[in-house]
Amino acid sequence: MKRIALGALTLAVPLIFSNLARAENPDHLQQLLVTRACQACDLAGADLSETHLIGVDLRDANLAGADLSAANLEGADLTGANLEGANLTGAMLTNASLINADLDNVNFTQARMYYVDVAGASVNNVDLTQAEVVGTPINVGGE
Repeated sequence: MKRIALGALTLAVPLIFSNLARAENPDHLQQLLVTRACQACDLAGADLSETHLIGVDLRDANLAGADLSAANLEGADLTGANLEGANLTGAMLTNASLINADLDNVNFTQARMYYVDVAGASVNNVDLTQAEVVGTPINVGGE
């Protein structure tokens, strides 16, 4: 009996800790996907890769460490959002607002950034490898 309990515990522990590693609030994630608006939501570490987030309202949201690779963020409002360490590889950002956002350590590799407003954003140590940047005042090393 002790062996069965120990075996079950051995299997359960990694599952418990893998859920802790995903920091996003599941209710906030559901709210975003249903209503397309989630101001000041906690989506840290969320997997939003390949998601169509056209025109979403994510003002002041916590997206630190989130996976937004290949996401479509056209017209998205991320004013004041925390995107520190987020992965935006291959993301599409056209006419998006990143005003006063924290973009430190963001991976924009192969992202397409057209006319993105980054006024007042913190843009330290960003990766713009093979990114298409048009009408967006952002570059390696920040503003």
